[in-house]
Amino acid sequence: MDAAELTDNDFLRQFEYKVDGAIAKIEYSLQDRKIFLTKLVVPDEIQNEDFAEEFLTLVFENISERNIGVVPTSPEIAKFIRRHRKYKKLLPVGIRI
Repeated sequence: MDAAELTDNDFLRQFEYKVDGAIAKIEYSLQDRKIFLTKLVVPDEIQNEDFAEEFLTLVFENISERNIGVVPTSPEIAKFIRRHRKYKKLLPVGIRI
């Protein structure tokens, strides 16, 4: 992978990660200081486990800096939180993974 850039496209309500001309996305909905991560889309040409880990780590670091809660509604994103326990602190009260 050459150059990679994470952007928060608030108009389309998605995080975008551009790599070598391809764009991976995480769609979201923002409500009451919570961000609902609803769908992870990774193009076939950049799909591998390492890429998804890197992308999700960047997104969670971005969310952590904003100090808002995360509600994962996508199974892939919930699995990421289970593997990376440090991000469990971002879950709102009452949400268990």
